[in-house]
Amino acid sequence: MYLKMQDINKYEVLSLVLHKKIRGYEAAQMLGYTQVHISRLKKKVKKLGLAAFIRHKRKPHNLMPAKTRDKILSLRKELYWDFNIMHFKDKLNEEHDIKYSYETLRKILIKDNHYKPKKRKKVHRRRRRMPCAGMLVQMDSSQHNWIADIPEKWWLTACIDDATNEVPFAMLYPSDGVFNNMDVLKKTVEKKGIFAALYVDKASQFKTVRYGGLHVNVSGEQDDTQIERALGELGINLIPANSCQAKGRIERLFRIFQDRFIRELRLREIKDYALANKFLTEEFLPYYNSKFSHTQGIESLYRELPKSINLDLVFCKKYHSVVNGDNTVKFAKEIIQIPPSKYRISFAKCIVDTCLLENGKVYILYENQLINTFQLPKSNKHVKIEDKIEKFLNKREYANLTS
Repeated sequence: MYLKMQDINKYEVLSLVLHKKIRGYEAAQMLGYTQVHISRLKKKVKKLGLAAFIRHKRKPHNLMPAKTRDKILSLRKELYWDFNIMHFKDKLNEEHDIKYSYETLRKILIKDNHYKPKKRKKVHRRRRRMPCAGMLVQMDSSQHNWIADIPEKWWLTACIDDATNEVPFAMLYPSDGVFNNMDVLKKTVEKKGIFAALYVDKASQFKTVRYGGLHVNVSGEQDDTQIERALGELGINLIPANSCQAKGRIERLFRIFQDRFIRELRLREIKDYALANKFLTEEFLPYYNSKFSHTQGIESLYRELPKSINLDLVFCKKYHSVVNGDNTVKFAKEIIQIPPSKYRISFAKCIVDTCLLENGKVYILYENQLINTFQLPKSNKHVKIEDKIEKFLNKREYANLTS
């Protein structure tokens, strides 16, 4: 039996519903559930408390055998390639005695590129602020000529609390990469604590985008991004926005920054980004928060970060690796030797986590315990290629093609 961070997050949100501090539809929006499911969870929490979310380790009772899955895909390819999913489901039941639900078959077909989900119609609506701080944090980046004497456009990445308008942290970066966004999230958690949900756009560093284009509205059956994985470890729910209008709070923040911040830099004759970042964090953010945020009388739901969690090993690029028979792991075309430790003499065939930090430092973890460190050489070509791909995917003009 065990609990995850997101289970504690659900319990706290549903406790607010039970104490009538927020409404059911607000909890549904925060947690990404339907209002009907929120009603079910509310009854369980009222009856059992936190015990309602205790998990039991067990294998899925309805796990589909690999042979059955291969047969379904083979039948789809050879006989039923033009059937809709419901018709295909009926044929499997009637002709081949294969009985699975519509949703199970849909997931299999999407994963194997035998079916493309249809785009849902976008509906814009005005949304009220969250009633408590820490319930929803918006995050985005804005590319702009922040310093007039420097022709290159830099990215301002910031987080803003939906309830209070407070900006916990913001920073200027030369690019809009994964590590830069992780840095802002890490500093936000360090300063304020763990929040319930993060509201972002569908940039590739936040949400995996495949099937038919770089930025499309796809189903949820995708691999988690590195940021999505890191947020999940802290129990933070990622909510992707469907339009710029949905992120109105932070879009207005950038308009203020493009007006006041630029002029403050000119007045102080700041002409390089190192000094601009120092001024931003030490002076401008405290000024903005004192003038534009409204924290008085608003309850805070930020949760204190547990001392057992190392944020450096959360906000990193983490990969699962299988240790070779000679106690080595291959990562970024480098061979990393794993020495014997107090946990095991040999790690052969074990699954370990390989954590890459922005500075090229690599940490090898076995069951969340550090077993080795390694420094990637600056000449490593694999990391450079990954950076080029990331910069290509993060170009905002590609996102505009599908808007």
